[in-house]
Amino acid sequence: MNNPVNNPVVHQGSCLCGGVRYETTAPIKASSHCHCSMCRKAHGAAFASYGNVRREHHRFVQGEALVRTYHSSPQVTRQFCAVCGSPLLWHSDGAYVDIVAVPLGTLDTPFHTPPQKHIYVASKAPWVEICDGYPQIDRE
Repeated sequence: MNNPVNNPVVHQGSCLCGGVRYETTAPIKASSHCHCSMCRKAHGAAFASYGNVRREHHRFVQGEALVRTYHSSPQVTRQFCAVCGSPLLWHSDGAYVDIVAVPLGTLDTPFHTPPQKHIYVASKAPWVEICDGYPQIDRE
């Protein structure tokens, strides 16, 4: 666990019911809007918006016993609140093992968006039109 004195909190977030809270002790470096079918289902939305931070800069500070884990594919783990179902964390045991992705909708603190991109747009919902000008990548 990080030492808050040496690593001041940059962002705080929580689930819908407030039972789980987390902090990051580093700025979020990148953000993406994932259009894959798994992210759409996990978030119940047209796409999932995530911000990346190194694993050692993320910590649960309340309600960690409420956090459940689901392996949505062989290398991808999703964590969510057992009470309200809010997505809380995404991480991969593959290429991004040192990175965790925080659902941006769970942030409670202001967030100044780093560069954004849309990923897995080849899988996007057919009723979604991407018009924001951010890069669109068929895969990641």
